[in-house]
Amino acid sequence: MPETLPTELGATLPALARRAIERHLAGSERLVPGDDPRLRARGASFVTLDKAGELRGCMGSTRPQRPLGEDLVANAISAATADPRFPPVDAAELAGLRIEVSVLSAPEFIDFADERALCESLRPGVDGLILFAGCRNATFLPQVWEQLPDPAMFFAALKQKAGLAPDRPARNLMAARYTVDTWSESG
Repeated sequence: MPETLPTELGATLPALARRAIERHLAGSERLVPGDDPRLRARGASFVTLDKAGELRGCMGSTRPQRPLGEDLVANAISAATADPRFPPVDAAELAGLRIEVSVLSAPEFIDFADERALCESLRPGVDGLILFAGCRNATFLPQVWEQLPDPAMFFAALKQKAGLAPDRPARNLMAARYTVDTWSESG
């Protein structure tokens, strides 16, 4: 995947996600993303659904394991129907949702001696973070910095999301950072 997607392609991604959800909710065959070679390259995406300024669903991939177009379609459907925090979206509700698509850069592991060093290495508003603790892992997209602007609070909340105690020492944990290109539907 290129470092950044061209604006003209990225701007079409939320519409592609919406069409994938519409087709799924209508019981149609899964949307085929098209033949753009940039959608056929491996990529990782997150699809976020927003209803009146509140999160309504968010699902994604942190590693590029399949073509970006397929990843986007699968994550759009999952955000609408499989986010365990929310009931599935229905067709009537979809019109009132705003869709945001984030395409992730390749994760880069961070060397750190302790939590303070990790927090000091983070770039608020820029870095997404994946936390690994044995079989557990969790991620926050860079957009989460808007709610948690302090690196220590960001990291503590991410540990909690991973099912770890917020005061658990950072030793024996692994972390990787990534950046995103993000596009939203207007409105």
